[in-house]
Amino acid sequence: MTIDAKDFKQAMRQCTGAVALVTVGAEHGKRTGLTVTSACSLSDSPPSLIVCVNRNASAHARIREEGAFAINFLHEDHAMLALTFSGQKGVNGDDRFAFGQWTRGATGAPVLTDAVAAFDCVLAQEFETTTHSIFVGEVRGVSHADAAKPLVYLRGHFHTPQEMRETVGLGDLDARHLSWTDFS
Repeated sequence: MTIDAKDFKQAMRQCTGAVALVTVGAEHGKRTGLTVTSACSLSDSPPSLIVCVNRNASAHARIREEGAFAINFLHEDHAMLALTFSGQKGVNGDDRFAFGQWTRGATGAPVLTDAVAAFDCVLAQEFETTTHSIFVGEVRGVSHADAAKPLVYLRGHFHTPQEMRETVGLGDLDARHLSWTDFS
């Protein structure tokens, strides 16, 4: 059975994803990055994450060359930064780093200082598919801001936690107090 790409994309837009920037490049002038919702944890032993990157993205070849990258999960005030790194603002490569506050991780990768969570990774493995590579990053450094509210992507738009409560019909219920046991 063949699934229509448009139908597949529309179905995936119904699934909420955390918005992150994948950044690479130890040297100014050679940095780049992209906006993704395809990053997630893989294991805590060793601490590692996976991220799927289109092979046509400028960051793809740079991740291979550098052997390191960072995954920076964004907070609710980072929507414009997400759009900038997605290419929708016409800003490319190193120029994207003019926005936001950046530092260098242990691997040299650019790390967003006020990210909800940032993971500085070395490239441990790569798996190629037809259009994307799955990069496995072994974490060498981590930072997080406990009070930050994450930026999420749903139905083709960025949302804040307050908007999500309204979108999913939680109303005044504070989603921070829900746990897995509430759904069993």
